[in-house]
Amino acid sequence: MLQTEQIFLTHRPRRNRKMPAIRELIAESHLKPSDLVVPFFLIEGDNQQEEIPELPGVYRYTVDLVIEEAAALHRDGIQAIALFPVLDAEVRDEEASASRDPEGLIPWAVRLLKKELPTLTIIADVALDPYTSHGHDGIVDDQMRIDNDRTLAALGEQALVQAEAGVDIIAPSDMMDGRVKYLREILDDAGFTETTILSYCAKYASSLYNPFRSAINTELSFGDKRTYQMDPANVKEALLEAKFDEAEGADMLLVKPASLYLDVVAKMAESTSLPVGAYHVSGEYAMVMAADRAGLLDASAVFYETLLSIKRAGARFIFTYAANHVLPILTNS
Repeated sequence: MLQTEQIFLTHRPRRNRKMPAIRELIAESHLKPSDLVVPFFLIEGDNQQEEIPELPGVYRYTVDLVIEEAAALHRDGIQAIALFPVLDAEVRDEEASASRDPEGLIPWAVRLLKKELPTLTIIADVALDPYTSHGHDGIVDDQMRIDNDRTLAALGEQALVQAEAGVDIIAPSDMMDGRVKYLREILDDAGFTETTILSYCAKYASSLYNPFRSAINTELSFGDKRTYQMDPANVKEALLEAKFDEAEGADMLLVKPASLYLDVVAKMAESTSLPVGAYHVSGEYAMVMAADRAGLLDASAVFYETLLSIKRAGARFIFTYAANHVLPILTNS
């Protein structure tokens, strides 16, 4: 027979887990709708949406439908969205000229969104890869290398166009050296001192970006991005990048990807006084959705746990494609 007499234990941690109210009372980390930034892929036209096969449940939208979708998310507590353009091949060129068009897809969308949803924060990507014919994030020189300083000039013009349209936050994701200082000076000289800079200060050369590239219909015509995106082996380098960007005038910092780089998120959050966010990227989303469709996992439960782990590591905000999976959990909890 089993022993039935009372056993004296000094510590019984399970007492703090015995009911939901207690668990919520002492929870060390909380995930809220306002912690999430929802990316949108924009296409030309009206009243059109296209599901992205590599990202089940994620769509390319025309601007009118983005407004509808963003309004619904905002009512559920989402405070920010991020915009990424999807351009036809004939619009792209080696100089990324379309990125600097004041009447282009992104500035047009920003103007409409700010008019219709003035309390929603609009983040615009500052990078050339959606606009270049070769798929890289910069201008290519005659030796097929990314020219850092010529790229800065193009990014500056792109940022000005977005600021003039009324964007709240520009998010340079190019990983060019010195771009935060350059963009801050360009914006301030033009009177856009209130435009926030969210720097992708630690964007790794990850294998998890392929679904995103499919979403914006771009691919590399040569080489890879390892000469400007970070080596996944390094964390001290990320802290150095964060130090540079903070000194150059960044207002917020971002680590990308998120869940495979929680150590980077944690160390950066401890080392800087700036808000640090993380990008839960397309590959992270696609893997869970594939497992869900195979009946191996519950996508919503896994996404909630994943995003909570990113918050626990120290991220103040999270870019994610999984908002619609976790919002019912967050709003009903």
